[in-house]
Amino acid sequence: MRTLPFRLGIHPINWVGEDVREHGDHTTFEQIVDDIQALGLTGTEMGRKFPKESSLLKSELSNRGIRLVSQWKSVLFTDSAWRDSELEHYRKHAEFLSDLGSTVISTCEIGGSLHFDPRRTPAEKEVQRLDERGWEQLADGLNQAGAIALKHGLKLTYHHHGGTVIESPEEVDRLMEMTDPSLVYLLFDTGHAYYGGGDPLAMLRKHRNRIAYVHLKDIREAILEEARKEGSDFVTCIRKGVFTVPGDGCIDFEPIFRELLDMNYSGWAMLEGEQDPAVHPAREYAAKSMEYIGNVIDRIYQTHT
Repeated sequence: MRTLPFRLGIHPINWVGEDVREHGDHTTFEQIVDDIQALGLTGTEMGRKFPKESSLLKSELSNRGIRLVSQWKSVLFTDSAWRDSELEHYRKHAEFLSDLGSTVISTCEIGGSLHFDPRRTPAEKEVQRLDERGWEQLADGLNQAGAIALKHGLKLTYHHHGGTVIESPEEVDRLMEMTDPSLVYLLFDTGHAYYGGGDPLAMLRKHRNRIAYVHLKDIREAILEEARKEGSDFVTCIRKGVFTVPGDGCIDFEPIFRELLDMNYSGWAMLEGEQDPAVHPAREYAAKSMEYIGNVIDRIYQTHT
């Protein structure tokens, strides 16, 4: 396999679910990072099994030649009552990641979400979409958080995400239009782009100048179609197995990788499966996906010569 044009890492969500807690819940931090090292990958994100103490985490990752690239940060900027405390939490988050040598903050608005918003109740069944005031508050909050990230040598990368208020391509478009491009970047996620009803390649091309981080995730289309017909919510879709690693689903990654190559993207791209590791073993699926990615990249380089 040739050298990849971007830096390939892997998310611990392949081993331990974040949104579906029973997925891999028995798995230890040591198993995750030992598997990452064995795969030959050198970048990862923070996971819920990782040590929270900075010096211990630094030591454990450094001993295995692994770098902490980012950590998810939920924000609730659409509610003015939460704004000040959310920005203070964001500042502390940026300090932690900066100390670990990270480069980006994966950031997502959870207001209105069924699964992430602490103000919602189990009786509610729909994501509450943003009104005009909500859009303004979100954009303003993200611009302020982006300035905090920049002060700590990081980039705020907004994670468009299933089951949240920024899910569809139209919502991603509007968010990019309303935020400062020098402060707010895009975390381009192939799986969530498809899940949100968009064409991942079209999203990549449209926002290529704002992309500072990438998640590589695939979709099992038959499961997605079935879940849509049943009206399944986001977490139920994960339990059904809608997501998998690149090469195991319906997304054609060759044009996506061609576009990343054309735009000279040299940042991090994280492998994500977000599926039950008891059914789809994380290390095994990652190895297969890495082979698939390598073959696609080889094919792209062959056509360039």
